[in-house]
Amino acid sequence: MKSKFIYFIALLITVSVAHAQDIERLEFIADSLNLSDEETEDLISFKLYSDSLENTFTYIYDRSMLNGDVAKIMVPEGYKFLDSEQAQRVLSDIWGNPRDESVMGLLLKEDESPVETTYAIEISYSEDGYIEDDDAQDMDYDDLLSEMQDDVKEANPQRTSMGYPTVDLIGWATKPYYDSENKKLYWAKELLFEEEETSTLNYNIRVLGRKGYMNLNVIGDMDTLEDVENNLDPILGSVSFNTGYKYSEFDPDFDDVAAYGIGGLIAGKILAKAGFFALILKFWKFIAIGGVALFAGAKKFFFGSKEQTAIEVRKNDSDIS
Repeated sequence: MKSKFIYFIALLITVSVAHAQDIERLEFIADSLNLSDEETEDLISFKLYSDSLENTFTYIYDRSMLNGDVAKIMVPEGYKFLDSEQAQRVLSDIWGNPRDESVMGLLLKEDESPVETTYAIEISYSEDGYIEDDDAQDMDYDDLLSEMQDDVKEANPQRTSMGYPTVDLIGWATKPYYDSENKKLYWAKELLFEEEETSTLNYNIRVLGRKGYMNLNVIGDMDTLEDVENNLDPILGSVSFNTGYKYSEFDPDFDDVAAYGIGGLIAGKILAKAGFFALILKFWKFIAIGGVALFAGAKKFFFGSKEQTAIEVRKNDSDIS
């Protein structure tokens, strides 16, 4: 049954519902998969919502400034970019995360959308000061992982009290690597959330600057790891600090130094985003994993009631016209 739904998701991404014939095509797919009438209705409602929502975004495919004149992105081939305002809309209004003013944009695969995607890359900026990298070469990342796993376990009771599922840090999906020449650090963690069968990939990229760092945060299921790593070079090369904010321009007489080094950068932020991970995980599971809950509970989970779904579709259609 699960493979049937995964097959369906692949088909769903290729179908654009704009006319009655497209709805008929979806109905044909639903019939071939032996979906119930209610599941078919959920499918069509979701696709109508997805298509109408996608048409409200203005994507950038070349160059964009980030956080004023602090940094810039050259959108890599095969991707598209949403600026800060639109990214906030996706992260907060659509995916249900708390608003984060540090977010500078969102990078998506060119042929995907915010509600039909394998993974997305949140880009943000933290002005915590100049991060000294003296500890990078001598660090024992296995010991660091063990400390992080203990920290996550200790934080689980608080997560439970706040209504979030518990989480286990399984291990490194990609061991930390620091490019000392280009001042870029990346690593990936494998996380397993309570009552979930599939692990979540949390791929982290940090670009160090004079006053802080850029954060490129990739979240998806573990099976996206190969795709991310195959595109790692263009992703790493897509963002850079502008003159006046580069790491090499640090002035000890005027600039603040961060209270942590490379090790703290890897370990210190894991709990701050714990709620974000839990919330976004619900979104990824909704669009990527499939299964009976995708249809039987789709609108209750993502849209609310059937009436609310219809309202949202009409609202987005009116925004387009």
